[in-house]
Amino acid sequence: MNELAAVLFDMDGTLVDTETLWWRTTEEIAAGLGHALTDADAPEVVGRAVEDTAAHLVRVARTGDTAAVAAALTASFFGRVEAGAPMRPGAQRLLTALEREGIPFALVSASPRVVVDSVVGGSLAHVPFAFTLSADDTDLTKPHPDPYRTAAARLGAEPWACVAVEDSPDGAASAEAAGCGLLVVPSLLPVPPSPVRTFAYSLTEVTPDTLRACLTAPLGV
Repeated sequence: MNELAAVLFDMDGTLVDTETLWWRTTEEIAAGLGHALTDADAPEVVGRAVEDTAAHLVRVARTGDTAAVAAALTASFFGRVEAGAPMRPGAQRLLTALEREGIPFALVSASPRVVVDSVVGGSLAHVPFAFTLSADDTDLTKPHPDPYRTAAARLGAEPWACVAVEDSPDGAASAEAAGCGLLVVPSLLPVPPSPVRTFAYSLTEVTPDTLRACLTAPLGV
């Protein structure tokens, strides 16, 4: 069995059930701009950075300022998260198993720092993350590889020795581009398959051995 150096968890829709809150937030802000959010908007909303979603809303509504829309999205989403973001089924059991085996894990999110800190200080306050990364902590966030490369480097590990756990197409693309092993547990959006993506229906199915099986050997090994 391959050596698992660390596990890198996405937050929204993976460890906590915040994707629905984010959709409702975006729906509300879009309506204020005169745009009715539909499934066609989902690829620009689910798993995307706030700024990307804001730019999309301004583009399709043909009105508004991207910075102001991004600020409104952040403030509204933060309020919903502060009211409570329950953990996803199986998340606590998996985190406990990793802690028991001494496998470090970190949080790698495309949400802004204010939202990450709210969730980590609330629903995930008891979870011993090695550290948390937000969209504010790298020059480029998901779907770019920067977040996962940065997280692996902070842990002193090669990306290929780490497994990312994701729920969205952009998050999966980010982890794959960084060279991480990848477990996908889809939530609101379907995630396309690839040769390096392992899929699970729910975290209730996942064990540390499941994650070890997601590791892929680096080139030349």
